[in-house]
Amino acid sequence: MSQATQELQNEVAGLIVSALNLDINADEIQADAPLYGEGLGLDSIDILEVALVVSKHFGFQLRADNADNVRIFSSLANLTRHIAANRTK
Repeated sequence: MSQATQELQNEVAGLIVSALNLDINADEIQADAPLYGEGLGLDSIDILEVALVVSKHFGFQLRADNADNVRIFSSLANLTRHIAANRTK
């Protein structure tokens, strides 16, 4: 993983923790652990909140009707890859 990708992943983890007021540190989120259900334990409302924060912060829309959402939100690593490919800021 490149330094830039690692920095982006850390930034995304921080956004998730702050947006959801999680009682963990951003560096405790494992890159390949599931975000939804097991793993981090987020529910659909949490995922929606993360999508809103990511959309505002990185300047692109994460749409609810995107067929790839299950893959995109499956882990911090996948979410980071999607942001890197689509961000406008």
